[in-house]
Amino acid sequence: MNDERRQMDKDIHFFWDDLNLAQKFSVAELQRFGYDLLFVRHQTNGSMAVLSAGAKLAAIDMDGQINIEPEVVLRH
Repeated sequence: MNDERRQMDKDIHFFWDDLNLAQKFSVAELQRFGYDLLFVRHQTNGSMAVLSAGAKLAAIDMDGQINIEPEVVLRH
């Protein structure tokens, strides 16, 4: 199932419903600076939105806090 999700078109609408209100506001803010929502990672302590702008990554936690230097490992 996870392999199938990775192969799908990953526009913002695919992951938008996985975000809470605080995360949606933070995603919208980062989009103003050229970031695109890549995926939402579900963890034991909640979900984390991961965005990119070129080679730069950002993460947004459940409280909507933005981390522009996240320790996120991307699979290729």
